[in-house]
Amino acid sequence: MKDYMNKWDGTPYPEMIRGLPEIDIPIEGIRGWLLQSEGKQVVFFDLQPIGEIPPHTHCAQWGLVLDGKMEFTISGETKLYQKGDWYFIPEGVEHSAKFLTRVYVIDMFDTNDRYKIKTS
Repeated sequence: MKDYMNKWDGTPYPEMIRGLPEIDIPIEGIRGWLLQSEGKQVVFFDLQPIGEIPPHTHCAQWGLVLDGKMEFTISGETKLYQKGDWYFIPEGVEHSAKFLTRVYVIDMFDTNDRYKIKTS
């Protein structure tokens, strides 16, 4: 099987995903491509080892780590997540993340307005 990852600057996402609208996120080192339905959003994230995202809350979130390592603190409990691990954060539960390497995750949000589309 041919290795396509180098063709896309290391990202595992093919053009069919990278062709989706990018999310508008004001944090340097984070990119995400948005797939949206009437009541949900799915974001394909590419996260550089930027350090920590502070504690926050929002709608329910489910995620799957495709590659990389991150520490995730959910409701005060910190765990290391890496390739193949998944997580669920119920609505309103405080959580934070620390990206230790470049991380690729797919997150599904239980709302259709968690992220807006980047306009420029």
